[in-house]
Amino acid sequence: MLQFFKYVLATVVGLFTFFILSMLLFGAIGSALSSGKGVTEVKENSVLKLSLNQQIVENAPTEDPFEAVFQNQGSKVGLIDLKSAIANAKLDPNIKGIYLDASYPSAGFGTLEELRNALLDFKESGKFIYAYSEIMSEPAVYLNSVADRIFLPEVGDIEFNGLSAQITFMKGLFDKVGVEPVIFRVGEYKSAIEPYVRTEMSAENKEQISSYVNSISDHIYAQVAESRGVSFEDITATLNENVMSAEAALDKKLITDIGYEDEFDAALREELDLKEDAKISLISLKSYAKAKKYVESGDRNNRVAVIIGQGTIYSGEGDSQSIGSESWIKELRKAAKDKKVKAIVLRINSGGGSALASDVMWREIELAKEKKPVYASMGDYAASGGYYMAMPCDTIVANPTTVTGSIGIFGMLFNAQELMNNKLGITFDGVESHEHSDFPSLVSDMPAAEKNMIQRMVNQGYERFTSKAAKGRNMELDHLKSLAGGRVWTGLQAKENGLVDVLGSLEDAIELAAENVGIADDYQVRYYPKAKSEFEMIVEKISEQSQLSLNKKLGALAPYLTEFNALLNADRYQARLPYEVIWE
Repeated sequence: MLQFFKYVLATVVGLFTFFILSMLLFGAIGSALSSGKGVTEVKENSVLKLSLNQQIVENAPTEDPFEAVFQNQGSKVGLIDLKSAIANAKLDPNIKGIYLDASYPSAGFGTLEELRNALLDFKESGKFIYAYSEIMSEPAVYLNSVADRIFLPEVGDIEFNGLSAQITFMKGLFDKVGVEPVIFRVGEYKSAIEPYVRTEMSAENKEQISSYVNSISDHIYAQVAESRGVSFEDITATLNENVMSAEAALDKKLITDIGYEDEFDAALREELDLKEDAKISLISLKSYAKAKKYVESGDRNNRVAVIIGQGTIYSGEGDSQSIGSESWIKELRKAAKDKKVKAIVLRINSGGGSALASDVMWREIELAKEKKPVYASMGDYAASGGYYMAMPCDTIVANPTTVTGSIGIFGMLFNAQELMNNKLGITFDGVESHEHSDFPSLVSDMPAAEKNMIQRMVNQGYERFTSKAAKGRNMELDHLKSLAGGRVWTGLQAKENGLVDVLGSLEDAIELAAENVGIADDYQVRYYPKAKSEFEMIVEKISEQSQLSLNKKLGALAPYLTEFNALLNADRYQARLPYEVIWE
């Protein structure tokens, strides 16, 4: 009887929990369906507040109606939405300035530079930009340096000591658990396999990383120096002093004011000519997205289609964090067939992934070029498989700090025989109808003949990659190969060596495309894929929850599990960046 009541109670609790969650979910759906109604009225003398302490991605929903229902896995804001709002605010007579709330924006320097350039363009209107942060990371200093006034509290922290790139090596872990990576690669710089077979960087890898880190460093700190009105030599000296306090930051002109939030508010009121106790009219990005548009949308019959691809490249369907070849190709084909679309811009922010998927997308780009011009715009990354997508385009536009190149292919399998046999006590036996029926086996040593077969396929893949790159860049193959071998370059370096054509932003690529097809005077920009529906957002949120809970339990180990899962899901042959670089 006691057991019966226990089951009844568990059922009642489950039903009650389901009812509460359903009510919350339907409430969020109702909010989502009603959120698009009406236009936000911007009061006179308003300030656009940009909250940038989140991940800045290419495209993200302006508002998340399910934020209150689900655990948040890390908020995101779209670079496209940010730049659109800033451009509109520049023309909006009711917007008098921008309040930058940027302590630790999470983005690459290519993304940050495009956002920074949008802010500089905003300032040309004569309107102000004020920044307040209690803590400023290196990217925050870079972004905030455009502001007219920069506030940091007396006890606030600032990081301004230069860039470093850190790579996590997992060889020791594999040695301990008894897993042997079986590696196949081409090129001395194709170091994607190093984290699995080494405990430190090779000389070649250290050379290329040092080269592009210093290239990025020189570029961004020259911009900081210009904005803060100091020499590059002075900025370099400041970096070497490792500035950490508000007093030192003020002395070195990295900030303009030492002040708390109330003092920052007082400065805003003074700028807005408000009384001491008057309320400041701040408007968020979310609200401003529904405000009156002052930027003309252009002729809908003359369109430039921007197809966004961000994340690792896979075969099949993609999502908001990856490029799936099937779903991406659908968008490209629609744009190629659409008579209103006169030119296509591929926005690429990817360190690569599946060599097969990259090659399939390359073919579709070649087909699309037969119908209309195709341009490439590189974001933070357009390397390896990301460069594979860009190389057939008519013109390649890269940010100066874009990480690109990495023209090479590698293959990787794992031999878990020691783990299974000696660590776990699990053995395997079987029969095969032919000599290589069990190829590839993850629980036995690979015969030399099979290793040679995979290496030949990797070699052939590299020859295809370099041949197609040489054709796309109109280069001699030998010269292209001198730039390949897996070597990574910044956009600045790639412009010098011919791997890209133009240095600029996504907007520059769009303007170039419109000009070259003769619609520069009046055209419309459309972004694809379109924003997710409410139902799709629900499904994505639900799928994130188990991963979020697991990440919380794993703590600092969570990134390593993510990396391991990526290895398990990866195709056998990869064209991707050697690693994920952590900027510090």
